[in-house]
Amino acid sequence: MPRLQGIPEQLKSGPFTVAHAEGLGFSRHRLRGPNWRRLGWGVYVWTGHEADAASELLALQSRLPERSVLSGRTAAKLHRMDVDANGSAEVTAPPGVALRPRPGICVNVAALDPADVMVSGGLRVTTPLRTCFDLARRLPLVDAVIVLDGALHRRLVSLRALCEYVGHVGSVRGVPAARRVVDLVEPKSESPMESRLRLVLILAGLPRPLAQVDLFDPARRFLGRPDLLYPDARLAIEYDGALHRDSLVADHRRQNRLQAAGYLLLRYTAADVYHRPHAIVDQVREQLAGRSSG
Repeated sequence: MPRLQGIPEQLKSGPFTVAHAEGLGFSRHRLRGPNWRRLGWGVYVWTGHEADAASELLALQSRLPERSVLSGRTAAKLHRMDVDANGSAEVTAPPGVALRPRPGICVNVAALDPADVMVSGGLRVTTPLRTCFDLARRLPLVDAVIVLDGALHRRLVSLRALCEYVGHVGSVRGVPAARRVVDLVEPKSESPMESRLRLVLILAGLPRPLAQVDLFDPARRFLGRPDLLYPDARLAIEYDGALHRDSLVADHRRQNRLQAAGYLLLRYTAADVYHRPHAIVDQVREQLAGRSSG
């Protein structure tokens, strides 16, 4: 077995540079042994350290030019936003820095304000606010709204800060798209599919429903909190996912309470949202017209 004697504990916790090892009295020559794995130029990790995405990004960062920052989907994943970050790492480099896209790296060029950059886990990364802005202007509309809904609901950013940022960011590519996304976000949305269902209605031209409103009867007894609500039409709408299927009894009782109070509850599944969005729109439009006129 490889000998482990004399390895500083600081070198077992994650990736490190040759300079860091030498500063601990650990020679460059010893890094050629079987206890070490080379991640990149001048960057190593102890073979007993479990590799993870953060380790790979630390190794990547060590090879990037100074002032380069992890951004976009990569930053979103580091901030634990609900986004697919598989594929190339996204990096933002300042103008004039020689950094070209290559396999595994997607490069954006931008002069970031120092307030847009933070250090998390040893990684230079765009802040949650700047990350949301970048996603809002680069992702497809529906995908961007879903990700920002989640970030707002988890309070990684505030709607006020997001509106102010987009309103004052200046002449940056994609600002109109970002403003459209911010107009559509809903901090009260509690799941990606709930966000997607809301967008099915809004993007079809229907009025924007309220989200997660507590409803009470005249005696102030709690009736329920539907995902979406058109209060004037007393029309409640819900996404019926796995969580609802696991609590059918409670759902039926809640539906009975709402109906007894004069509310109509429409429930839709993933199959409806993805494969029959037109049917959702037609049904909701019909109910809004009939119940509002009545």
